[in-house]
Amino acid sequence: MEDLDDYRWLIGDDAAERLAGLRAAGPPTTALVARLRRELSASRVRLLLEQVDLRRRAAVKFAAAERMFFTPTTLEQATDETVARYKAGRFPTSEPCADLCCGIGGDLFALAGQCVAVGVERQPAVALLAEANAAALGLAGTATIEVRDVSDFDLGDYAAWHIDPDRRPAGRRTTRVVDHQPGADVLERLLERCPDAGIKLAPAAELPESWEQSAELEWISRGGECRQLVAWFGRLAATPGQRKATVLLRNGGARSIVGRPGPLESFSQPRRYLFEPDAAVLAAGLTAALAGQHRLSGIAPRIGYLTGDVPVDDAALACFEVLDVLPLHVKRLKALLVQRGIGRVEVKKRGVDCDPAALQKQLAGGGGLEATLLIAPIGRTVTAILARRCPRT
Repeated sequence: MEDLDDYRWLIGDDAAERLAGLRAAGPPTTALVARLRRELSASRVRLLLEQVDLRRRAAVKFAAAERMFFTPTTLEQATDETVARYKAGRFPTSEPCADLCCGIGGDLFALAGQCVAVGVERQPAVALLAEANAAALGLAGTATIEVRDVSDFDLGDYAAWHIDPDRRPAGRRTTRVVDHQPGADVLERLLERCPDAGIKLAPAAELPESWEQSAELEWISRGGECRQLVAWFGRLAATPGQRKATVLLRNGGARSIVGRPGPLESFSQPRRYLFEPDAAVLAAGLTAALAGQHRLSGIAPRIGYLTGDVPVDDAALACFEVLDVLPLHVKRLKALLVQRGIGRVEVKKRGVDCDPAALQKQLAGGGGLEATLLIAPIGRTVTAILARRCPRT
């Protein structure tokens, strides 16, 4: 990471003017970069050019990205504002809360929108950027940042807390909570000091066994992607010992499935409709629970696709009307697509070794219609299910 003075300069007026100029100029030219290098140090030129790119990429996470500051790592790790607002809804609104390992402030600012919130960050440069972001968002009065290690942070004055442990403490990503920074031992001590907490984790995190009983485990998805797993404790856990899969909707609502993981017990050949559970449902192991709600069957053991005789309009399921079912054979598929006037095929797969992008390119044709090809092993046959995506109402 650059010198702290360079980051102080980055959030100042001189850099702000240069960032505005770079944004207006579009992709930086060789001449522009050469001019910047004559006027600034190499590290400051790098920070400027990097920040322009980071702000562009951050627009999918933050509406005010053009006024905020990031590093590559903190942007990657930051909770986007839609997910953060949903999570903040669990926290008390009239009591102070803490966001530990706050990074550039994704979760902190959502908390600060409803209560006084303190962020704790051990890296001074990242804390500096978080302070600048709070000011840019008009939250300087309700979101403050302290530079310190979270392991000795006094939670006595806080009603609840949130934490995003570092999943790359040794440089490589790990799913083992015991290897996070802080690790499971520190997290347990923090829970002893204040039992009301939300711990942000990767969807595939390997959890301490005791958490399956003491916490509510919630997998959260947005835009078809499972974004994170949150372990909720104490008063923040609505259903301790249960799992929840939550799909965040474009209208601001949410669709949740609550239950315990279990195997599908009913199987059938693909019927008129095929269904693909949302990524959060799959990650939470709640496919059987969702199938039970709609009386759907699986098409094969350990394959996530479901099937039924009537369409289902549920945000937790993508619905497809089945057109044809046949063994996976490229020449036969191409002939079938030509016959049906289908030129563009979206390819999905489960449980087979197949490159969907390569197959999609092989099957592309001149027809004007579109379809989806879902590939899965059924019995001893790799089966191709040609289907039409059903629109949501």
